[in-house]
This record gives sequence, structure tokens and C-alpha cells, in this order.
Amino acid sequence: MANTKAIGVAFADPAFDSVQVGSSGVPIAITSAGVLNGAYATTSATSGDTRLSYNKLTFTSTGSGEVVRGFAVVTGAGAAAAGTINGAHYSTSVNTGGTISGAANAIRATIGGSSTNPGGTLAALQLDSDFATGGTWSNASFMRVTNSGTGEVGNFALMPAVSATGVFRAKVGSPVVTHTIPVVSGGTTYYIMVSTVA
Repeated sequence: MANTKAIGVAFADPAFDSVQVGSSGVPIAITSAGVLNGAYATTSATSGDTRLSYNKLTFTSTGSGEVVRGFAVVTGAGAAAAGTINGAHYSTSVNTGGTISGAANAIRATIGGSSTNPGGTLAALQLDSDFATGGTWSNASFMRVTNSGTGEVGNFALMPAVSATGVFRAKVGSPVVTHTIPVVSGGTTYYIMVSTVA
């Protein structure tokens, strides 16, 4: 992989007494496709969790931030002509000979903690948009479902059992549908019906 600096050249950041490669002012310029930072391993552990990377940040005051921040910026016209650009891409692959006896997730988002009244606005997953004003975003969506391989996943979601107060509950009234949520499939828009009455 060609770049303008020798791979592995790092410098200390006096603000955090840490080591980084490149900086926001002087980034490493990569001129051909490849991996800048890679870690490859195998594990034969028969129990316990093996983690290739583990980062933990404890907030002890009123500050905010992220444990991991991925930011893909596009400044070239016609980018991703032969592929896709992702801020983050996580995959779990179960290959020939491999089976799962527990659970496997490409992404697992967990919200929780020991506080019984944490306050704020909490979500296990937040889907956010940040476009400029004045545009038309009919080709954008908060979530896109695709089948990249020849095998197709047949279920959109796996929900908990029906309960009176759970996220999946039985209809209890005779609601009049007043709002809809648009979903596009094969270029055709369909609508999920929603109501202010359960």
C-alpha cells in the first residue's frame, strides 16, 4: 500500500500522552487501496470471550464523547463507483464447517447499567441524519435492508413474545389509522400503519 509516510511512523500527543499515526492537520496520504491498521488472529479457546480489540472509557464528570468514532468523509466526485463507503462495517461470517450453538450477531447494541432511573434520552441504537438544508433526500433512508448473497434472509425482525406492555403487543381497541411510515421495496412505496390508539 503506497503512502506518503513510512508505515509505522508514530508520534506522541502531549495533550494525552498517547501515540498516534498521522494527525488531523497532517494525515497519512494513502494512494492505493489497502489496510492502514490491521490485526489478524485466530483463537482456539474452548470457553470465555476472546476480543481482538477492547476499549473502555469511563465518564466520571459531565463530559461527553465516544469510545470509538468512525468517520468516513467523501470529497471526490463519483466515489464508491465499484463498491460502497461505510462509516463502519461489521460482519460475522459462519463458514463451511462452522456452526453456532449460541447466538451470533454482526452488531450487538446493548443499553443498560445499574442505575434504575438514569434520565436523559436512551436508545440501544440511534439512527440519525445530518444532511444540509435545501436538498431532496428521496433516495435516502434511515435503514436499508439488503441480501448481498444468493441466500435470502426471510424475516425482517425477531421480536419478543407478545405482552401487554412490551414492544410487541396485541391490538386492544379499534384504532383509526391516522399516520403511516413509508417503506420502499423494489422501487414501490408501501406504508406501515400507525395509530395513537393501541
